[in-house]
Amino acid sequence: MTQRRVLFYVQHLLGIGHLKRAATIARALAAQDLGVTIVSGGHDIPGLNLGDAHLVQLPSTRATDLYFKELVDADDRPIDVDWKQRRADALFDAYRAADAHVLMFELFPFGRRQMRFEIEPVLQDAITSSRRPVIVSSVRDILVAQAKPERNDEMLGRVARYFDHVLIHGDQRLIPFDRTFPLADRIQDKLHYTGYVVDRTGRGAINTGQGRDEVIVSAGGGAVGADLLKVAIAARPLTALAAHTWRILVGVTVDQPTFDGIAALAGPGIIVERARADFTALVTNSALSISQGGYNTVMEVLEAGTRAVIVPYAGGAETEQTLRAHELARRTPIQVVAENALAAQTLAHAVDAAWRREPPANAMIDTNGAEVSAALIAGWARSAPWS
Repeated sequence: MTQRRVLFYVQHLLGIGHLKRAATIARALAAQDLGVTIVSGGHDIPGLNLGDAHLVQLPSTRATDLYFKELVDADDRPIDVDWKQRRADALFDAYRAADAHVLMFELFPFGRRQMRFEIEPVLQDAITSSRRPVIVSSVRDILVAQAKPERNDEMLGRVARYFDHVLIHGDQRLIPFDRTFPLADRIQDKLHYTGYVVDRTGRGAINTGQGRDEVIVSAGGGAVGADLLKVAIAARPLTALAAHTWRILVGVTVDQPTFDGIAALAGPGIIVERARADFTALVTNSALSISQGGYNTVMEVLEAGTRAVIVPYAGGAETEQTLRAHELARRTPIQVVAENALAAQTLAHAVDAAWRREPPANAMIDTNGAEVSAALIAGWARSAPWS
């Protein structure tokens, strides 16, 4: 049989978690002998491991505000009608060139509403094609709460019109999808829980000893966690772990002046560097992790079985990280500090509380999301009657 093909569209606007999760799934798809094209609409991420996937980079855009309302291009100019047309044309060309058996859209239609100008022409063409692909939405466990209830109806309508399946990269026992999408019961036949997607590629460095007995402080790969990193440096001497080395990992998209400002605060016993590909190994070897509550970071910390403090990002309309962190804290010894309560003393107290408790045992949470997603997608791709 001719190799089956998957096109996976992903648009990251603030952090890089969406693209990292897509990359992990892409590597699992390649292990199923699928040809994978990743179409990325965000800025370039140095060192991103896509495995054998082919990357199509669209003209990039990012959000300038916490509500994702203001988008700018690669030169920080507001996007306009001409830019949108160029993007739409580029995406349509990538779709035609891929000739995919499965089309996947990360988050859409449950998010990225502002990108519908380029996504819907592809979807409309796909559902009317004589070589109609299987169309899949790939979403994390938690959606952002909608201030306008009619938006949920919009999402439901697009799922009904365009999508064959919805992959939920979470565990129903922890957070069921209807917790944040109240109309989930109306598309129950299209929902597939995959378990959480975890990047395990960094675990190969565990035996190197990197991070041994350190405190690993991270804020994901994005640019919204600088305050946490600075407060952690201030909290160090107030904790029971003041004699340990603290390693501060600054996101790859954080600008150099901000990086330099964080580094300037570091005294003896504190290492400041950019986020690393062997994060999982660092955390596994560490004494304790302090991090934001992003999907990828939290799952890697949980898988590492390390004592942890989580400070969920709560800017703009974000409720995702807070909800996940509190649900995990109910099951594990993870300590949670609210972002609006973040201060050196508060963080130090949480660090000491986490240090006094046993490391998290198996939380009975499914973390095989990449493998399960790939198996489902491979089955749908191979069911296509055309080669």
